[in-house]
Amino acid sequence: MKHNFKITIILLAMFIITQLIGLAVVNWYTEKNLPYNMQPPADVTPEFSIISIVTAFAIAIAVIFLLTKLKAKWFLRIWFFVVVIIALSITLNSLFSYLTFPSTTLIAFVVALPLAFFKIFRQNLLVHNLTELMIYPGIASVFVPILNVWTIILLLVAISAYDIWAVWHTGFMQKMAKFQIEHLKIFAGFFVPYAGKKEKKKIKTLKQKYKNQKIPEKIVKKSKIRISLAILGGGDVVFPIIAAGIFLRTFNLLSALTITFFASLALLGLFIAAKKGKFYPAMPFITSGIFIGMLISWIAF
Repeated sequence: MKHNFKITIILLAMFIITQLIGLAVVNWYTEKNLPYNMQPPADVTPEFSIISIVTAFAIAIAVIFLLTKLKAKWFLRIWFFVVVIIALSITLNSLFSYLTFPSTTLIAFVVALPLAFFKIFRQNLLVHNLTELMIYPGIASVFVPILNVWTIILLLVAISAYDIWAVWHTGFMQKMAKFQIEHLKIFAGFFVPYAGKKEKKKIKTLKQKYKNQKIPEKIVKKSKIRISLAILGGGDVVFPIIAAGIFLRTFNLLSALTITFFASLALLGLFIAAKKGKFYPAMPFITSGIFIGMLISWIAF
């Protein structure tokens, strides 16, 4: 197991909660238009959509790679800031609508704005992970209406192949994650830092020694305290929502929940099988779980 039991459960729980929020948000927009003029044109075909998505994805990766090389920190932060506001607003609009709030689009935007600010520019760990729970449902709601069962299958295969290439063959994903965490101080995905038993003892000793004082940075560096990071990329979270959302709209809730269940089970299997110090592309494993869920859904429901 790559992470300890507690951290593994936290990551898995956040994944599952996001999937369920995603289904609720997608379900809300099944018969309602997306806010902020985000509704796709009615004449867009799924086949055209997948070509557009793959093309846009490739361009986005190329732009991020270029900006990372140029170390354009502020441009990337503003980019993340805008995307987070839009995604949060879409999700919050649907959740507030469930609660029958008036003027939900305005309220959603007003609430999303400070959350996005603290997430991107103040780097609060709690705000970061709480907002991650709501970002991917909003993003998924934009893509679900323009795809169908066959196009999401093709997209999952393509994304899984890319994930394998980016993690195991080029290391691009690790480099991008490292740049986000170390230079941008943000990460597109769940992010849980934790310390092992030895590190916890060192931290406890330092806190006792410097009680009610700030521990000097030189002392911290000399102590060589290593903080481990448990991360789960945003793509690993959003694509299962899109797949389950499509089955929700095409078939029924039980079909969607079946996909969510097996995607979660596949992710748990990866967490258990993964070894410390090694990086793994999550999408191939999650995609296999999604495909099993799809097959069972077709047979049983």
